Amino acid sequence: MAERLVGRPAPDFTMETVSGDGKDFGKVSLSDYRGKWLVFFFYPLDFTFVCPTEITALSDAADQFSALDTEILGVSVDSIHSHKAWISTPKDSNGLGQLSFPLASDITKNVAKDYGVLIEEEGIALRGLFIIDPDGELKYQVVNHNDVGRSVEETLRVLQALQSGGLCAMNWKPGDKNL
Repeated sequence: MAERLVGRPAPDFTMETVSGDGKDFGKVSLSDYRGKWLVFFFYPLDFTFVCPTEITALSDAADQFSALDTEILGVSVDSIHSHKAWISTPKDSNGLGQLSFPLASDITKNVAKDYGVLIEEEGIALRGLFIIDPDGELKYQVVNHNDVGRSVEETLRVLQALQSGGLCAMNWKPGDKNL
């Protein structure tokens, strides 16, 4: 049976990364995001079909997330070298082009396992998206089948609802009153 993550400290991680421009390799840990909100998302594999639509949409919305004091980090089980190649490949050739955030490599699959999104028999992650607050508490998770992409608008709405500090009714939108 799966263990509950929401409302608990987010599982810690340290992973290698490639910068959004594909030029620099580095490392990232959950502690690097202390004091900020984090949208942390898993996708199955580089050079696939649904994944670039999500990743580029999140990158295109990076300024909206930044205005909400929120960082974005994408992760798959691919290597940093695969990530670099995908970022360096033009969009019209099934590449990503430049991104506004780094991509991390969970080549060990340990982070996907810790977040409950690893499909062990396939060795890839489900589409899992997590919102972690500035204190490191996991506030939101959505995990869905790999055939269906996620919504940037819904991610922004949920983030703003969480940041509102109150109870938010169904279909709450920024500007609506809390309950």
